[in-house]
Amino acid sequence: MRRTDRLFDLVLVLRDGRLHRAEDLAERLGVSVRTIYRDMDTLALSGVPVAGERGLGYMMTSPITLPPLNLTLTELEALHLGMAVVGEAADEELQSAAKSLSAKIDAVLPEDRSQPPSGWGFAVYPFKDAAAGFRHMPAIRKAIRSRQKLQISYAAPDQPITDRIIRPLQMEYWGRVWTTTCWCEERADFRVFRIDRIRSLKMLAELFVEEQGKSLSDYLERERQRCAPSELSA
Repeated sequence: MRRTDRLFDLVLVLRDGRLHRAEDLAERLGVSVRTIYRDMDTLALSGVPVAGERGLGYMMTSPITLPPLNLTLTELEALHLGMAVVGEAADEELQSAAKSLSAKIDAVLPEDRSQPPSGWGFAVYPFKDAAAGFRHMPAIRKAIRSRQKLQISYAAPDQPITDRIIRPLQMEYWGRVWTTTCWCEERADFRVFRIDRIRSLKMLAELFVEEQGKSLSDYLERERQRCAPSELSA
């Protein structure tokens, strides 16, 4: 597994808000505890809001937002795209300016993180990886608004490409990686897909209505229950 894939998997595990021991994370991802320590340091330095320490465990403290700018997802998407272009430019002066802008964005990220970030995620995900999914984001955004089903071809790590029909519910941003939370028709369950791993996307004529057990509120409630205090103390 590539390190970028492992870091993304760590974010997905930690997003439940529960405390996770490094030993358990290492066993789950098939790496050493020392590797988990290094990965958690990288996530913290990259602006992902994780807290914890060696010997106790780690947890995600808050979603990634940008107060007081109050950017919309569309505005953040535009900013992200511009940073991607400049970050891959050959002009060293522009690259330097992109990192400077990144530092200024860091300055308005939430302050309740265990360590200061370094370069708005520059240490975690290369722009060229995330940029692979930019072309799909307008269609996903439109489908979320119009409640329109999508057919996608998805390439998970070390897995054959699969075709899915999904009901997109929201897009999220995780330290340069964009995801879409959706209801997957094939799996009859909620799934979170990395947008840069979508190989092709087609908007279907079929619309969907909000059904019990398949809505975004249902997904959020399930996630809330997973990290409820009763479970944390069990």
